[in-house]
Amino acid sequence: MSMFPTLDISASAMHAQTVRLNTIASNMANVDSVSSNAEDTYRSKQPVFKTVLDQESGLPVGGVRVDDVVESKAPLKMEYNPNHPSANEEGYIFRPNVNVVEEMANMLSASRSYETNIEVLNTSKQLLLRTIQLGK
Repeated sequence: MSMFPTLDISASAMHAQTVRLNTIASNMANVDSVSSNAEDTYRSKQPVFKTVLDQESGLPVGGVRVDDVVESKAPLKMEYNPNHPSANEEGYIFRPNVNVVEEMANMLSASRSYETNIEVLNTSKQLLLRTIQLGK
């Protein structure tokens, strides 16, 4: 069995986790943004992963790809703050539906997954090098 598919699978997982980490960073950066209406308020985003399938058989061949990045359907946070410069005529401001604790947990999970895939790549590389040395 070739080791190259293992490298491809790990590389695809690392790319997916990079997208996930970037999305989390975007959510965290916008956690304190406010708006005067619900339509303009930032909404939490989450990547959707999809298994890489064989074109002919439709069976999983290994690896993952980012299928889409979707906005959360969780309700926005409406806060009464009539003195805020962005308050609407009723005195309300709208805050994003970003849950900081959830985002931190997602960030830890994504970074651990990324680290695990780096270890898989390093182990595969070492096995390939040792296999080459067998022939000497």
